[in-house]
Amino acid sequence: MNIAYKIVHALCYAVSLLPFRVLYALSDAVYLVVYHLVGYRKKTVRQNLASSFPEKGKEELRKIERAFFHFLCDYIVETLKLLSISKEEFLQHVEYRGVEQMEECFDQGQTCAAILGHYCNWEYLTPIGLAFQRHTDAVPALIYHPLASDMADRLFLDIRQSLGGTAVSKKEILRRLVGWRRENLMWLAGYISDQSPKWQNIHLWLNFLGHDTPVFTGGERIMRRMNDAVFYVDMQRPARGHYIVNFELITKDPASLPENEVTRIFFQRLEQTVRRDPRFYLWTHKRWKRTHEEFDRRFVVVNGKVMPRDTEKAS
Repeated sequence: MNIAYKIVHALCYAVSLLPFRVLYALSDAVYLVVYHLVGYRKKTVRQNLASSFPEKGKEELRKIERAFFHFLCDYIVETLKLLSISKEEFLQHVEYRGVEQMEECFDQGQTCAAILGHYCNWEYLTPIGLAFQRHTDAVPALIYHPLASDMADRLFLDIRQSLGGTAVSKKEILRRLVGWRRENLMWLAGYISDQSPKWQNIHLWLNFLGHDTPVFTGGERIMRRMNDAVFYVDMQRPARGHYIVNFELITKDPASLPENEVTRIFFQRLEQTVRRDPRFYLWTHKRWKRTHEEFDRRFVVVNGKVMPRDTEKAS
């Protein structure tokens, strides 16, 4: 594993040394293979787009589909670039807005949370620490779901932490936050909150892009417990290779809002972002494979816990 990983890492690092113009030429070549030859998850993307935008015609949906796959290939090379890019060059490609609001919270001793979806290049959130002016010791943390492949998971950890960010497994985040609080450290914890939860973790259904959608609520529970100021991350891509990352305040007092309200607001804003420009949302995942009807048939909620109705093993 160590030798194999070193080889893979070295190859990825070598690719990352290429200038952006060459990387995007490589991305264009990868697009031809991924979209036209392999057809990677094209059926899933097509179904997701059609069900999310029933008002759009076939020609417009195909245009969005092709643009999405172009962006997906760009995402791959842009993410690899993080392995070697300098801090100065990175900040030439990414503009962070709303950082001053977070630093004002830090001034008052309040930690922060950022809630975002798989939109634009979400990997570009982790280097947010580069934009801090007065609180350079604040911890920029991205909570992630470990990948099934140990090698891929290790590579993404190296990528995500290459510019000073901290990647934390979702199973460890509460322990890490408590530890940072004991050390009197400020933090900005980023929660990618639009994944599809497993059956046992479904506690809330919301309408999202016209679908009855099961959503995670664990991130909000942690934000409320930590009393984080909560920001929505609205990313834009005005040009190829350039991003604007807007931090928009949702609340400085999450516990004062009704339960699950932060999650509701997040999905409302994420839908607005996706509808504004659907090219940059991650359409390859089967987000709506679990239906409310099947959930009600197979499970029952007992004292806040999701339990199988019979001996059938939940998967």
